[in-house]
Amino acid sequence: MRLPVEVPSTALFTDHYELTMLQAALAAGTADRPCVFEVFTRKLPEGRRYGVLAGVGRVLDAVEHFRFEPAQLDHLRTHGVVDEATLAYLAGYRFSGTISGYPEGEVYFPGSPVLRVEGTFAECVLLETVILSILNHDSAIAAAASRMSSAAAGRPLIEMGARRTHELAAVAASRAAYIGGFTTTSDLAAGFRYDIPTTGTSAHAFTLLHDNERDAFEAQVAALGRGTTLLVDTYDVQEAVRTAVEVAGPELGAVRIDSGDLLLVAHRVRDQLDRLGARDTRIVVTSDLDEYAIASLAAAPVDAYGVGTQLVTGSGHPTCSMVYKLVARARSTEPGAPLEPVAKKSLGGKSSLGGRKWAARRRDAEGVAEAEVVGTGPVPAELADAQLLVELVRDGEVVGREPMDVARERHAAARAALPLSATQLSKGEPVIPTEYVAPQPG
Repeated sequence: MRLPVEVPSTALFTDHYELTMLQAALAAGTADRPCVFEVFTRKLPEGRRYGVLAGVGRVLDAVEHFRFEPAQLDHLRTHGVVDEATLAYLAGYRFSGTISGYPEGEVYFPGSPVLRVEGTFAECVLLETVILSILNHDSAIAAAASRMSSAAAGRPLIEMGARRTHELAAVAASRAAYIGGFTTTSDLAAGFRYDIPTTGTSAHAFTLLHDNERDAFEAQVAALGRGTTLLVDTYDVQEAVRTAVEVAGPELGAVRIDSGDLLLVAHRVRDQLDRLGARDTRIVVTSDLDEYAIASLAAAPVDAYGVGTQLVTGSGHPTCSMVYKLVARARSTEPGAPLEPVAKKSLGGKSSLGGRKWAARRRDAEGVAEAEVVGTGPVPAELADAQLLVELVRDGEVVGREPMDVARERHAAARAALPLSATQLSKGEPVIPTEYVAPQPG
């Protein structure tokens, strides 16, 4: 499961105040107190009915490569970010704690403890920013991808948003989209790094390069074969379809439509292809699609969708508002010192629930999810086999890395086990409630 490219140090993918907190804690003698941090979101994006956890694999890579290199330490020293004692600590930093969490591809709800980080305050607090950066971005993309794949109802989806976001974010977005249900990507970097199937043929520029459309089609078919996809909306769609079939024959793989009234044009193109004998030629549509546009094409003779901008921006929700909060800590650094719940108390909906938590999903007699149950203390016997958190890092060593196809299949199964209303695109509340269980006295 090693990546085909090296991941650079992730140590400076953090906020300045993480290091200044560390400096103060080191000076106060509290840096080595055992602590528990949890990642959760207080609410889903407006109108969304479930969230999708993505980025877990990238978090594991980030933790593994969280090392302060000499040049980074020199930068911190030159700019006076922290003192020499803190720099000495950072020089030897290695996360040695435990991380548990929801497995990648699992769905989540408000209050779900999707990641739990345990260790000393010093080693845990430094990971806050990079963990949130990854999970907030990737989970937003995966949630949008999940809604789009649900709307597509089994038709293939092509991720093609690389030109609409940062070049490195595009690679992460491709990964998250694949977990959320997309089948291929146009981004070769994502294919190289994560072995996601890549696809693509030509843009309008290729047609415009040639003296006429026939010359362009003949050149493409000669190079890529009759099974290629020809772009037919550069000039006149009807004429282009006729020319495409004349050039490639009924073996033409597909035509792509990138503009116009896609519903109307798709029906006309399908009828024309059938009349020309190209009954097996598929129709691919692109052009600023989102889940609503995909759903509106459900009755159209469309075989695949290409999605860019709306996918890589989370279809209007580019973050999940996940937070990383200290929920328990020991009063001292003494071995065996008990953990005590701690929680922020504030107005404006920013309060949190203290205590090291577990989570389970209760299902009805038919196996359909009916509640997300979150609690502290012992897990009720009836929920013992429904727990959601799995071990990801043990004593600083990654133990939970898995192939992306496993996460992709997990997401499909998790979504299928939700109530049917989960796939509705109309705005609504979370499809199942989150219930909190307090530990029983005695």
